[in-house]
Amino acid sequence: LLSFAALAQFAPAFLGALLWRGANARGAVMGMSAGILVWGYTLLLPSFLPDNAHLLMDGPWGFAALRPEALFGVEAEPLNHGVLWSLAANALFFIMGCLSRAATPRERIQAAIFVPRESAQIPGLRRFRTAVTNNELKDTISRYLGAERTERSFQSFEQNEGRKYMGSQIADAGTIRFAEQLLASAVGSSSARLVLSLLFQRVDANSRNAYRLLDDASEALQQNRDLLQIALDQMEDGITVYDQDFGLSCWNRQFRTLFDLPDELGQVGTSISKVIDYLVRRGDIAKDDEETILERMTVTHTTWQMELLSTGRIIEVRSNPMPNGGVVASYADITDRVKADLALKRANETLEQRVAARTAELLELNEELAQAQRLAEEANLGKTRFLAGAGHDILQPLNAARLYCSALKESISDQNTRSALSNIDSSLDSVETILGAVLDISRLDTGAMKPKESIFRLDAMLEQLRNDFLPSAREKGLDLRIVPSSLNIETDRNLFRRVLQNLVSNAIKYTRSGKVVVGVRRRGRLCEIQVIDTGIGIRADKLNTVFREFTRLDEGAREAEGLGLGLSIVDRIARVLRLEIRIWSQPGQGTRFSVLMPVSQADEADVPAPSTTPQPSRGSLSGTRVLCIDNDTRILDGMRMLLENWGCAVIAHAGADAFAAAFAEDGLLPDVIVADFHLDGATGFEAINAIHRVLGRTVPAIMLTANRSDEVKAAAEERQIPLLYKPVKPAALRTALNRSRKMLPKAAE
Repeated sequence: LLSFAALAQFAPAFLGALLWRGANARGAVMGMSAGILVWGYTLLLPSFLPDNAHLLMDGPWGFAALRPEALFGVEAEPLNHGVLWSLAANALFFIMGCLSRAATPRERIQAAIFVPRESAQIPGLRRFRTAVTNNELKDTISRYLGAERTERSFQSFEQNEGRKYMGSQIADAGTIRFAEQLLASAVGSSSARLVLSLLFQRVDANSRNAYRLLDDASEALQQNRDLLQIALDQMEDGITVYDQDFGLSCWNRQFRTLFDLPDELGQVGTSISKVIDYLVRRGDIAKDDEETILERMTVTHTTWQMELLSTGRIIEVRSNPMPNGGVVASYADITDRVKADLALKRANETLEQRVAARTAELLELNEELAQAQRLAEEANLGKTRFLAGAGHDILQPLNAARLYCSALKESISDQNTRSALSNIDSSLDSVETILGAVLDISRLDTGAMKPKESIFRLDAMLEQLRNDFLPSAREKGLDLRIVPSSLNIETDRNLFRRVLQNLVSNAIKYTRSGKVVVGVRRRGRLCEIQVIDTGIGIRADKLNTVFREFTRLDEGAREAEGLGLGLSIVDRIARVLRLEIRIWSQPGQGTRFSVLMPVSQADEADVPAPSTTPQPSRGSLSGTRVLCIDNDTRILDGMRMLLENWGCAVIAHAGADAFAAAFAEDGLLPDVIVADFHLDGATGFEAINAIHRVLGRTVPAIMLTANRSDEVKAAAEERQIPLLYKPVKPAALRTALNRSRKMLPKAAE
């Protein structure tokens, strides 16, 4: 009996769930818990205690109202007493628990299955027995739900009832109740009752007008519903509307297409849980995710994604609550978008690896580039050394040829022979110019020529240009105008002078008549040095080619001889000095070259005064003892010839050791030393120092070399030794000898 009393605690929850739509799981748990506790206190506990137990006789702590077998003073047979109080507590707490919160969507769905919503009895059904057939009922409802949905709903109703309804059969109460619920899902409960009431009263003559009005209203509603359904079916997203019991009330074709649902799930009243259960059985949704999906659809109302496992299709679901209860949801196929996102994510995940790989490749390429640059620098250095060595080897015989030629010119009086020697000397000048230009270009390209910036006045350099080019301009009948300028600039004096010399030389060379003007314009912080001529000019399409080496235009080649290296050297020097070269030309009118450079802000007092170029001395060298040091016997022979024609006494040796041996025998003291820079096993500077040690005193010296590097030039300036480049011009050598002879007393001291 105690066990049956315990089982009776399930009765309130069981009956409440069947009869009350508000029942929920919380109420059932609370009710059964309270009932079991009371059952245990009133029935189970006394069965373990003796009849005279203090608890049974006096109650806990002496409270007689709480005696297990006479709660609150109510005495009865023990079993009846326990069952009564336990069921009362169970029912009370069941009701309190159900009222403490609203039913969950799952509970509401289950309640709708067992406890259908009660609708007011149709008035016509109370007054008389209806004569409406099943077909008439279907026709009326189909005006609002559509024929297809109405037919599927009635087929489902027949399956649930387990019998077949004939169309001509009079509709019974169950069918009418189902029809009312079906119609209420589309037009509402009040409208559904009104429609069915008018349907049942159609045989009444007084209600024919109302029935006609019903037909018109039904037709209008049907048209609007068809229009709405067509609009919904044209949307790409699936749409569903669930009522407050989460039964399907409206949907579109795309919803069934996305989920590939059968016809029986496309009926009014189909619960959302039934759709989810079908997807679980088909394998589209994992069993463990069923409750989560139901909660997302009916409670949280968030946007989320679900993957149909059987097809791999990914659906984005958005659900929102309806004002009067229920849910409206939309479904979008985002499979392609998700695949694109996944591809992008994978690309991002591998991006770091690709970046690392590209970085490694870049480092490898940089290393290869650095190695290539080192090889290029080594090649350029080798090229420079080769050109320097080749220049020395080529200029040595040219120097000897010039010396022989100059010596012959001064010793032969025959005019024809002297003319031939002059032509030879001119040819040697051309060869020297070519080699000098090639060596200069090589040094500029390899960066061997480093600029040495200094601040100087432009007027000194412009005056020097006038002195250098005025004879050649007058020889062609040109008017050379040099406009003086007081501006100061800061750059390499020698390299900048070569730029102006080449520009002025070109202007004179390619101008038949007219004038050549050299002037300076101030351009704010810049100055623009212009060389303007009235020469043959340059075509516009040829302006970019004039700076290429060995490039000469046809008009220029017919006008004057040249190598096509002058402007190429100008361009390279301008890049070394960071100068801007501009050119403007008009064929037949002339050309203007402009050199733009910053103006120095140094005061005039900070600038050394311009020095005048000393003129070659024509003083007598008779009796001057000149010691010639060179490892090339041809150079020594040519030098001996030339110097003896000038009246000098020549002492020629291949090096300092040979001179020391000869000096020990004859004791001849030289007045001037003329030494070559490149000797066997030593340099000219080392040979001069050795000779000074042998002589025991310092003798003026002149250095000859084919090496035009800055290092040799700096070494000569440091020792205050004049430096002449091969092939040596006789006039320059004579001038240097005269200057050195004037230093004899000072050197002797």
